[in-house]
Amino acid sequence: MGDVAMTVPVLLALTEKYPDLKITFLTKPFFAPIVSEIPNVGVFIADVKGVHKGALGLWKLFKQLRGMDVDAVADLHNVLRSNILKIFFKLNGIPIEQLDKGRKEKRELTSGKIKELNPLIPMYLRYQSVFKRHGFEFPVHNVHILEKHRLVADLGSSFFPKGKKVVGIAPFAAFSGKIYPLALMEILISELAAMKDVKILLFGGGQKERTVLEDWEQQYAGCTSVAGKLPFKAELALISNLEVMISMDSANGHLAAMYGVPVITLWGVTHPAAGFAPFGQSVENQIVSNRKEFPLIPTSVYGNKFPPGYDQVMKTISPEQIVKRVRQILIID
Repeated sequence: MGDVAMTVPVLLALTEKYPDLKITFLTKPFFAPIVSEIPNVGVFIADVKGVHKGALGLWKLFKQLRGMDVDAVADLHNVLRSNILKIFFKLNGIPIEQLDKGRKEKRELTSGKIKELNPLIPMYLRYQSVFKRHGFEFPVHNVHILEKHRLVADLGSSFFPKGKKVVGIAPFAAFSGKIYPLALMEILISELAAMKDVKILLFGGGQKERTVLEDWEQQYAGCTSVAGKLPFKAELALISNLEVMISMDSANGHLAAMYGVPVITLWGVTHPAAGFAPFGQSVENQIVSNRKEFPLIPTSVYGNKFPPGYDQVMKTISPEQIVKRVRQILIID
C-alpha cells in the first residue's frame, strides 16, 4: 500500500505536464481509492486470487489489457507477476519500461557492516525515471499532492471536534523491526492526550492491533481508535485532514504524505537513507534510532532482519523527542 501511495505525486506531476495522456493503473481492489482521484487515471483491478491467479490468470489479464489498446507499459513494481506480464507485452510488440529497485545498493546499505550512510535515490524519483525512459520529461515538486477530502457531517463531528488539532498515530508496521515499543507509545499517547487542544486518532489493521488501540481509547480521553470502524476511503478522508501523522516506516505515513500532511516517521532498523521517507517531508520529521549505540543500522529495508540485540533499537527514541516535534509542527508552547 505504501508503494502505491508513493506513486501519487509522480502521477500528479505526469498528468499535469501531459494532460492528454490517458493512464490505466493496474492494482488490487483495496488500493484503488489511493489513485482514483488523479486526473486522467483510470483503475483496472487485478484479481490475483481469482481469475488472474497464476500464469494462466496473468495471460487472461494480459489479453484484457491488450484489448484496451495500450501504447506502452510502465512497470512500477518489478515483481514476479509484473515480470511475467512484461514477457507477454514484449512478445506482442508493446514497449515496456521497468522500475529499477536498486536491489544491489540496498543490499550493500543493509549489509550488517558498519558503513557511511550515503542516501539512495528516493523511490518517487525511481518511479519518475520509468516514465522518463518512455520519453516523458516532467519535474516532481512538493506541490504535487492530493487535495484534502471534504468531510461529511458525521465524520467531521465525530473525529474532528471544533477547536481541536487532530493528530493521527499509526503505531504498527508489517515487521517488528519497525514498531516503536508499545510501552513507549503509550507514554507518548498519554502525553499528547494531556494537551487540552489535541485530539488523537489511532490507525491500525488486524484484530490484535484493534484490541490494543481500543484499550488506549478507553484509557485516554480525547483518543479515538479508527481501526475497523470505517471503509478505507473514509479513513483516507480522515487522514487527509490531519494536522500531523505519527507513523512507523509504514504505509500510513505515505498515505498522509500524499495529501501534504506533516508526517513524523519513527525509524528502527530501517532508515530513510534507503529511499523510503514519505514524500515531501523535512529531515526534522525523520526521527531515527541511535546509530552510535547501534552502528549497523540500517540492517533491513523491510524491518524483518536484524542482528541480536537490535530488536531494542527504538528504545533510543524517547517519547519526549516525538512530543517536541509535534509541538513544533502544531505551534504549541
